[in-house]
Amino acid sequence: MAQKLNMTDDKIKILVITGPTATGKTSLAVSLARRHNGEIVSVDSRQVYRGLDIGSGKDLKDYADGGEPVPYHLINICAPTEEYNLYCFCRDAVAAIKDIAVRGKLPILCGGTALYLDALLCGYKLPGGPPKNREELRAMSAEELVELLRKEDIEALSEVKDHNNPTRLIRALEKAGDRKKSLIEKTAINIAPLVLGVYYPRETVRQRIEKRLDGRLREGMIEEVQNLHKQGVSWEKLEFLGLEYRYIAFYLQEKMSYQEMRDKLLICIRKFAKRQDIWFRKMERKGLDIYWVGNGIQLDPDDLLKRFLEDKPLPEPQLRLKETFYGTKTS
Repeated sequence: MAQKLNMTDDKIKILVITGPTATGKTSLAVSLARRHNGEIVSVDSRQVYRGLDIGSGKDLKDYADGGEPVPYHLINICAPTEEYNLYCFCRDAVAAIKDIAVRGKLPILCGGTALYLDALLCGYKLPGGPPKNREELRAMSAEELVELLRKEDIEALSEVKDHNNPTRLIRALEKAGDRKKSLIEKTAINIAPLVLGVYYPRETVRQRIEKRLDGRLREGMIEEVQNLHKQGVSWEKLEFLGLEYRYIAFYLQEKMSYQEMRDKLLICIRKFAKRQDIWFRKMERKGLDIYWVGNGIQLDPDDLLKRFLEDKPLPEPQLRLKETFYGTKTS
């Protein structure tokens, strides 16, 4: 079902599939992509790295099983020693969405990195306030200009050789402001999203997390982390990558036993799922409709997507997390 795309006037229709970790987002995304001529854009802060396969849950076999392989984007695009951040994601995701839509296919964003998803759906903003005008800058001391530049653009500060020269500092601040404006413009995109969330009760999510973790440990996740370190990824970087990579790195450095690693990792992944829940509630409070599907919810994802693509009215979401209270739960 091809879309006509006008890059200046029309919004690009996109499907978003999200939800807590270990809920089967990829399999749903692949099945809908096959039926609706879609391509998948990963919304995962670690799947961008080559070699982070088991721990990040790339599940690449899912893209190929059951028919023609489904094309995917933002997976395996950089080395694990490189830096990849929120701005990089927004820049690359916008480029992928436009490319997919121009070719008449449906962009499908799939993943649970809620910070990335929120930035794309609600608009990416660089940190820091609006740049000061030249008169305000001239009234500041060199020390104040250095401090402002340190907050606005630490790289620009490093390029100024004389930190006692206000003229050069002001010029660097103005260039940093122009660069910030340019970066925001590059990540701007006019989209109309249908957001589907894969829902399970919290206790079921906890059980699925434990089952998946034990399965990944059996499948070679420890060996994966070991090989990454042998290939030059430092222990510090592995710890920075978080969750599975952090705690397995601790275990390989003999900072904790296998059982301690497994149990602490389980607790941390469950806490991560709770944080995802908080993000989704915030997004709903901002006015974003998330259509939660699965586990007894009557809404059918295929029907919702057909209605969306055909510009037919959508029903009200049957479940809203912002109105759901789980009660007291332990880790």
